[in-house]
This record gives sequence, C-alpha cells and structure tokens, in this order.
Amino acid sequence: MQKGIPPKETATGTEGNTSGDEAEGDRIEVNTSGAMKPSTPPPMCSFADLGLDPWLIDTLGAMSISEPTEIQRACIPPILAGRDAIGGAKTGSGKTAAFALPILQKLSEDPFGVFALVLTPTRELAYQIAEQFNVLGKGVNIKVTIAIGGMDMVNQALQLSRRPHIVVATPGRLADHIESSANAVHFQKVKFLVLDEADRLLTETFAPDMAVIMNAIPRDRQTLLFTATMTPSILQLREKPSKQPAFTHLCDTSVSTVSSLVQNYIFVPSHVKEAYLVHLLMSNVAKLEKRRGQPK
Repeated sequence: MQKGIPPKETATGTEGNTSGDEAEGDRIEVNTSGAMKPSTPPPMCSFADLGLDPWLIDTLGAMSISEPTEIQRACIPPILAGRDAIGGAKTGSGKTAAFALPILQKLSEDPFGVFALVLTPTRELAYQIAEQFNVLGKGVNIKVTIAIGGMDMVNQALQLSRRPHIVVATPGRLADHIESSANAVHFQKVKFLVLDEADRLLTETFAPDMAVIMNAIPRDRQTLLFTATMTPSILQLREKPSKQPAFTHLCDTSVSTVSSLVQNYIFVPSHVKEAYLVHLLMSNVAKLEKRRGQPK
C-alpha cells in the first residue's frame, strides 16, 4: 500500500491495483524525464454544455462568471455522471467550483443531511471553500459547517449535530469530533468525499486522522481528489475493484499559480498578523485610489 494512506481503505475506496485500461481522455503520460504530461485540454464550451442546471448558471452569471475553466470543463461532466475524479490544476484555476458545482446540483435533486464532506489541510483553505459553497449554493439554502482547530469544539459539535448539507474540515479536528462526539457526527449517508490539496492530505502527517475519518464514512460514495501538485501516489488511487476507474485530468501545472497572481511574504508575530494584513490591504487600496485620481 502507498505510504501515508489509511489502512484497509484508500481515499478512493477499497484498495486496488493499477490498470492500463483507461478511458479515452483519462490518460496521464510520463515523459522521459519522469514528469507527468498534462492532459489534452477539453474544447471551449458553456456551463450549460457541461450539464449544469439553469439555477446554477444564473448564480454564476450573477458572479460575472460566464465561461468554465479547463479543470471545470474536464471534471464537471464525469462528476455529474457519478464517477470518481482526480484533478490537477494551478492555484486560482477554479478547482473549488469544479467540485462544488456538481455537488450542489446533485444536492438540489435530493437534499438531506450531511451530503458532502470536504477535507483540507489548512484552516484558511477551509474558510475559502466554505465561502464558495455558501455563495454558489444560496439558491438552495445551503447549510455549511466548518470544523477546524482553534475554534470552540462544543459549538462545532452542536453545529455538526444539526446535520448540515456540507461539512468542510481539517482532518485533525474532524477526527477529534468522531472519537469524542460520536453522537454529533452523522456521516453514514455521505455521498461525496472531497480531498482538496490531496497531495498534502495523503501523507504520513495526516494518516492517523484520515484513517479515523475513512472508517466513519460509507465506502459507497463518490471521491474527488484535487491538487495543484499531481504525484504518483495520487495517480495510484485511480483504480477501485468492481467500479469504473476514476476520471483523471492534469492541467499544465509547470507553474503552480496563475500568471496574474502576485505572491509576497513577510515574517510577523502570529498574534498581530491580522493587523498587518489589514494595514497592507488598506495601503494598497490607498495606492489604487491615488492612481485613479491622477490625470491620464
């Protein structure tokens, strides 16, 4: 078994072997240097062409989102068709919507209890994912709960006991809830398991907590793995016995972020990082306003 994967069951279900019999469009080739080649990009199309319902398309239109990105064009149709999926794409390329949109559409058809569980390695990413679910799912009164460290555990357990539609969590805190608040966790009917930043979740660091979580959710589910860094260990999870292989699509990730993203870092004490963030944001806003006021 691949190192770092929980025992008895992998993230995509029961442990299986790797087959070379892949569906057209699912192939990930490796070049002579050992690097994985990007998949062939799917043709340009609309969200309607992908099979999304009108209410979701209207929600996207209200957000000024009119065309799907490559990872969305590739992954939304197979997810809607019931397949497991593995997607690799740059940060900022629309990975969250690639799994959130089909999940919300399926939820709208049969809303009940905890429908999807989304795991992520960091608190910040959990907040971002939950926010996107809330915005995209406002048309169906989506209920999203976040379970992460650094927040009151009793209050989180209370929210989990109310059976929200979507749970977004970090593995450590969710495993704590499963082991200590069993009556508050109702994952027996989960239809979707999403691992965002899967390359980080499927490591020894998270293995014990992931094992606890995997034993608490049904094996008969759709599993969606998304990452900015596709690794061989992730690709080994494509096969499941008695089930269609996971759809796999790798965008060009030679650069891990989109070209328009500017990244900087600064070392600050953790207890004042929010104050520094507000100061930096306000400073940039002031600069932009000053530029707008300058004559052309």
